[in-house]
Amino acid sequence: MIRSILTGVGAYLPEKVLTNDDLSKIVDTSDEWIRQRTGIERRHVAGEGELTCDLAANAARAAMKMAGVDAREIDLLILATTTPDNTFPATAARVQAKLGVHQGPAFDIQAVCSGFIFALTQADNMIRLGQAKKALVIGAEIYSRILDWEDRGTCVLFGDGAGAVVLQAAEGDGTSADRGVLATETGTDGSHYDALYVDGGVATTGHAGHVRMAGQEVFRHAVSRMSQSVENVIARTGLAKADLNWLIPHQANARIIAKVGDKLGVPQDNVIVTVQEHANTSAATIPLALTHGVATQSFKPGDLIALTAMGGGFTWGAALLRW
Repeated sequence: MIRSILTGVGAYLPEKVLTNDDLSKIVDTSDEWIRQRTGIERRHVAGEGELTCDLAANAARAAMKMAGVDAREIDLLILATTTPDNTFPATAARVQAKLGVHQGPAFDIQAVCSGFIFALTQADNMIRLGQAKKALVIGAEIYSRILDWEDRGTCVLFGDGAGAVVLQAAEGDGTSADRGVLATETGTDGSHYDALYVDGGVATTGHAGHVRMAGQEVFRHAVSRMSQSVENVIARTGLAKADLNWLIPHQANARIIAKVGDKLGVPQDNVIVTVQEHANTSAATIPLALTHGVATQSFKPGDLIALTAMGGGFTWGAALLRW
């Protein structure tokens, strides 16, 4: 059977860094308060004139370089983002043009912090159906432009950044020993819509709005949804939790990450954690963490890796892949 194997990863973080101490000068907070509750130490902020497409294209170029592919080979581009450049066209179209890709579909997916899992799932499905051979899957966000910088409950949590992967079609035996994406799961429960949302939009206020969040409700659901979705994709392959080598969860909060790891029985040394460096970059956190894992040579051939996230909607999902 056809499998989607990951052949390249890439990341991009804007040059400007905003530390916790910097934030304490503009809102009632402190470095100690933020670290204790979230694990975050700093976040990156897009520069003036820097757009989501710029972040996405930079990460994509790095992933393409690692994969050894050029623009003529990419026949699918999916961008997960909550912060598009414009209402339309899709920001993916602008990224496609920046990369010099002129073939295949390019479109955005909006599933907030779960967006990369949704995009990866869509790309994997299209590759397995023979609708694409080499795909770029990107998560890119500029949250600094939808934050209320007077709300310490949200402005300390988010940052800007992008991560990307190249997926390529390859032959597999159809077993859990195959290299590549083995199983994915996505879900949504819109009854929690108001627990994490932006108070603006085209059809409501006519402007972008700001992030609003019921923190405790999000925390509780994130732990249960993320861990359960990983258990589900593992079970679907006939494997066991003990077979997992690495966990790469959405990087929203260090305490959430630790609890998900504990529920899945993954040692903390085998959980990739990067939230301290870039805060919650929504759809970009998983590819950023994945790129960190590659850069630190954490993964070896044959390792079983679980990716998982939960975001506004509520949306959630997981992917299981063999390195």
